[in-house]
Amino acid sequence: MSQIKPPGHKETMRIMTRTTNIVLFALPLLVSGTLFGDDTVLDPIHPPLIETLQVTASAREQSVLESATAVTVVGNEQLRQRRANVLPEALRGEVGTWFQQTTPGQGTPVLRGLKGSQVLNLVDGMRLNNAFFRSAPSQYLALVDSMNVSRLEVVRGPSPTLYGHDAMGGVVNVITPTPSHRREWSLDSKAYVSLNSAEQLKLLHAELEAGGPTLAMLGGVTLRDTNDRRVGGGEHISPSGYSSRSANAKMLYTPAAGHEFMLGGQFTEQDSTPRVDELIPGYGQLTPSSEEFFFEPNSREFVHGRYQWTPGDGVLDNIQIHVARQVIQDDRRTREYGSELRVLEQNRSTLDGLKIQAEIVPYEDTFLTLGIESYQDEILSARQGLWLDTGDTEVRSPRFPDGATMDSLALYTHGQASLAENWTLGAGLRYSRFTIQAPASQNDGFLLEPSDLTGNLSVGYEVRQGLRFSANAGRGFRPPNIYDLGTLGPRPGNRFNVANTDLQPESVITLDAGVKYSAGAWELELYAWQSRYRDQISSMDTGEITPEGRIVVRSENLNEVNLHGLESGFRYYGTSGYSLYGTLNWTRGQEYSSDGLSQPADRIPPLNGKLGLDLPLGDTLEADVWMIFAGHQDRLSSRDASDPRINPLGTSGWGSTNLSLRWQARDNLVLGFRLENLVDKDYREHGSGVSASGLNVTLSLSAGY
Repeated sequence: MSQIKPPGHKETMRIMTRTTNIVLFALPLLVSGTLFGDDTVLDPIHPPLIETLQVTASAREQSVLESATAVTVVGNEQLRQRRANVLPEALRGEVGTWFQQTTPGQGTPVLRGLKGSQVLNLVDGMRLNNAFFRSAPSQYLALVDSMNVSRLEVVRGPSPTLYGHDAMGGVVNVITPTPSHRREWSLDSKAYVSLNSAEQLKLLHAELEAGGPTLAMLGGVTLRDTNDRRVGGGEHISPSGYSSRSANAKMLYTPAAGHEFMLGGQFTEQDSTPRVDELIPGYGQLTPSSEEFFFEPNSREFVHGRYQWTPGDGVLDNIQIHVARQVIQDDRRTREYGSELRVLEQNRSTLDGLKIQAEIVPYEDTFLTLGIESYQDEILSARQGLWLDTGDTEVRSPRFPDGATMDSLALYTHGQASLAENWTLGAGLRYSRFTIQAPASQNDGFLLEPSDLTGNLSVGYEVRQGLRFSANAGRGFRPPNIYDLGTLGPRPGNRFNVANTDLQPESVITLDAGVKYSAGAWELELYAWQSRYRDQISSMDTGEITPEGRIVVRSENLNEVNLHGLESGFRYYGTSGYSLYGTLNWTRGQEYSSDGLSQPADRIPPLNGKLGLDLPLGDTLEADVWMIFAGHQDRLSSRDASDPRINPLGTSGWGSTNLSLRWQARDNLVLGFRLENLVDKDYREHGSGVSASGLNVTLSLSAGY
């Protein structure tokens, strides 16, 4: 089969190249010209979060305090201050989240002990998860440009009613900027430049926004290039550098009151990202697993259209219609250690989505959401071999069944009502049906048609103004996807996967209870939770070994996992303008097999958190000092202990001290200085395949006019 390429790939690259040349030409003018001030004026790094509006937990604007659901929000100012290289890194140290990184250029969030396809990732409310998402850490959320995000909203715990399958550990919703209407037509531009020392990062982001009374538009490009990462103590991890390019555009058209059209597009490509844990010997290895392992390239294209009608009177509050297409290309170049056979593969997911949703508000503090949602995902996959010693080529079995599809249809309803003084009740149900199939010529073919009824229930009680108690119960559901059913070939950890087409769905039931407090100078949040995860799809050692020495594994509905934990956070706002903040998260998991044996669950994060101080140093200078930390984790499953990414004696505890300064040199110009890992600590976040950066100095400039 010939190499698969996304539609319009070459044309997209030509447009991006021309746009980049324009931006590079215009950048000196942006810095030296008359610059605008609104978006570059210093705002608090840590604005109040408990009172922050969120939309993900209830599909409507509601403050974090009013929502019974456990929600984490990372706002625009926090994102701008952190400037994460890969988007999931922005969640590091937040309440109820853990950041895992197998290799620079990639990263994945862990929510309540679950990761990969067990956590649903959305972009502007539409699915990022596709049919070849794996239940282990994956790279795909890093294909969303971290510079094109206005807010991250995380729902901790199952969200089966509004978002359906995969939302078992929770939901990460990436909300991208939307242009604003203005009384008269005007044009703004922004530029951001950043350099750092640990990876010799060179980053350029530029965007334009124009708007008038009925039409508003924005667009931007991001160029990012890194070299090999320097970790604590001075060692450089080679190869680990990568480069990426991104482009985005969005248009908002409001022809009449109550009618709104939105059309947006996003593109990101990483040229050649090395898989560090495959190329460098890990724990228990004398030689690396691979001579070559590069994601070459990985890319994501996304087009999203939305129509919203808001009548303005009556019980019907609004109707939204969303249509979207996402194309993810996951191409790879690999070669086993000591082998002369180079393998080239091309894997593509084309995910089309349609969502129609209506919101009814019959009374104040009472609403009902009704929706229908449909997704169709087609997987194309091809693989070829090249013998370097002879030059011979061969066609090999693809990683996934070529032409496999995964289609879904769901109906859902979710509502909230005030039952009595100070009490609110929320509930929802969702019926989902799937058709998952592969052609008969691929791994003998398969056809599965699972369906399920899932739901959630929540209760909230306002003890007094600013203090709320809440409790939630939810049942999440995940059918086996194409990755689970038909993956063939090498996997990280010196494994080789064979297909299993007899898998059954997995599910999780979660209970949590917590308090939220926001009054005066204090904000506090504390949740306790427990999950029972059934029919977990996991890799099982078959007892066989490939000729190259890899362990042969197969996905099975193996065991039951019990998980529980605590999530907490606080912020204190001092009278002189400073704020003190912190988080603390604890998770514990135990896995039980059908033969009565038990062991710790996989990749469970250790006790971890963050403590920091945001301190204004005058009208134009602001400082932020913080520490992120984690305890020792020696509760390892047998799979953890055999994973070259994880020390079989356990992952050592660590702490990293950091400092950031932002100086508003002019109304229109902000300079940034950031020191990370001040003591040059050599540490690794549990489950990651590469150590964190050592002492890292970052310089940045934000400007616009």
